[in-house]
Amino acid sequence: MTSTFVDKIGAYVGQEIEIKGWAYNFRSSGKIFFLQFRDGTGRVQVVYSKANLSEEQWAALESVRLESSVVVTGTVKPDRAGTGFELDGTSFRAIQIAPDDYPIGKKDHGPDFLLDMRHLWLRSEKQWAIQRVRNTVINSTFAYLNENGYIKIDSPILTPNACEGTTELFEMDYFELGKAYLSQSGQLYLEAAAMSVGRCFDFGPVFRAEKSKTRRHLTEFWMMDAEAAFVEHEGNLAIQEGLICRIVADVLAKNAHELKVLERDVEPLKKVQAPFVRMTHAEAVKKLRELGSDIGDMDDLGGDDETILTKQHDKPIFVEKYPAVVKAFYMKRDPQDPTRVLNADLLAPEGYGEIIGGSQREDDHDALLARIKEHALPVDQFQWYLDLRKYGSVPHSGFGYGLERIVGWICGVQHIRETIPFPRLINRLTP
Repeated sequence: MTSTFVDKIGAYVGQEIEIKGWAYNFRSSGKIFFLQFRDGTGRVQVVYSKANLSEEQWAALESVRLESSVVVTGTVKPDRAGTGFELDGTSFRAIQIAPDDYPIGKKDHGPDFLLDMRHLWLRSEKQWAIQRVRNTVINSTFAYLNENGYIKIDSPILTPNACEGTTELFEMDYFELGKAYLSQSGQLYLEAAAMSVGRCFDFGPVFRAEKSKTRRHLTEFWMMDAEAAFVEHEGNLAIQEGLICRIVADVLAKNAHELKVLERDVEPLKKVQAPFVRMTHAEAVKKLRELGSDIGDMDDLGGDDETILTKQHDKPIFVEKYPAVVKAFYMKRDPQDPTRVLNADLLAPEGYGEIIGGSQREDDHDALLARIKEHALPVDQFQWYLDLRKYGSVPHSGFGYGLERIVGWICGVQHIRETIPFPRLINRLTP
């Protein structure tokens, strides 16, 4: 007998198969038992007739409770709705019968309760769907970057200094060497690696001690940073545009069922095609004021501003050339206007806001040294970073994306705590 997975049963119509997983629901009419089964790859109904099972197996079947682990066998046939498959059950075995007190019921539960039960809530169909979309986003990112000449470089999580100051970093004592920080980005290290391998990226957890409770913030999240030698501002935007188009196309192709489970309207996602909308920071400020914002000429865009802008367009928006005073020390100044930098934030449509931040990096040693001093950063700790501008400096650019924000947008989820398996918030460290 073939042992397989739910997502493969379509290849075995008319054949008897075995599948292993969990009972997520069930009902019985006395002589007929309907078992709702899941195995991680999908869900299927198994229909058992009492006449076809031994007394021992029928008794075991009737003892099933929510989330019991089971092994079922049955003959695959089209389901009654004609939209999928089901099994005519021929055998049943319980691996472990769960107690009759599964804490998550059909009633509505509050977010705090579901976060307390996150270890079990992950089994719900919508959470299952989100994690599968997340997996596609990750795989699509790796594929696109590899195809465009990037290799993966692993940057450290423990760092002696920060990319943009230490006010939002988790600090720790590091043996006899003083203070260390949990990384907020691998960018600076990737810049060093790019001078070796040309194009590179990292992908891993990063940490922000920002005391924010918005729907867009976590204290621990996953970030992809990419850096490339001999790529300038316009080329940097083109790479980002291609990446997002590829990710969305892959999710639409591979996760149609998951998006349906999430009740995600896919029509907006189908419109995510190049070219994206482009506007300067100055143009964005002017537009925002017309729409009622009180943003200042030299202000960074806030979350509300991003939401307002992205509801005006059905494609992602590049907002470029921000004021230098609100951006990081390493961003290269715009030669046409030295008060601005050659950067861009990519805003996702439908009110989701920033998903990527990137810039051309300052490649001139003396200019970078001046910026470090202007930002009151310790020059000695950045000497290795300055060395990159002393020995074979070249124009180079990079960007970083927040995985959870991209997944939240694609899935249509309002709070990114739903897009990571075990969210860490300023008021949550468990489970």
